[in-house]
Amino acid sequence: MNIHAQTIEIAGRPMVILSQREYFKLRDKASLPTPELNLPKLPAKGADGGYPAAEYIRVSIAREIIRRRRSLGLPQAALARRAGLSKAYLCRVEKGHMNPTVKSIAKIDAALKAVEKEALAGNKARASA
Repeated sequence: MNIHAQTIEIAGRPMVILSQREYFKLRDKASLPTPELNLPKLPAKGADGGYPAAEYIRVSIAREIIRRRRSLGLPQAALARRAGLSKAYLCRVEKGHMNPTVKSIAKIDAALKAVEKEALAGNKARASA
């Protein structure tokens, strides 16, 4: 794996700066836990011990989109543009505030897969150079 990083010194300590995308790749290779920062919270269990289904599904979809988007280092606006959706719509979906249509989920998935494919092609090109 070819990593592009900078080394700087802060308070006398050497630090390495790398892109978020490369950080996620390294973290995944090391099998470190996925940070749950800034992800919508899953709903609390109800009195019956189960989760409210609609809210749980909505938030689960949001969390998966965010994780995939972040792992690619893709800004929300870029994903919205690639998926043919407004940034406001994608923002509401990622916050778990709305039920996305099956068509919208398919567009988001296709856009994420396209970026993954481009990243893979770029990695293969760099490896062969």
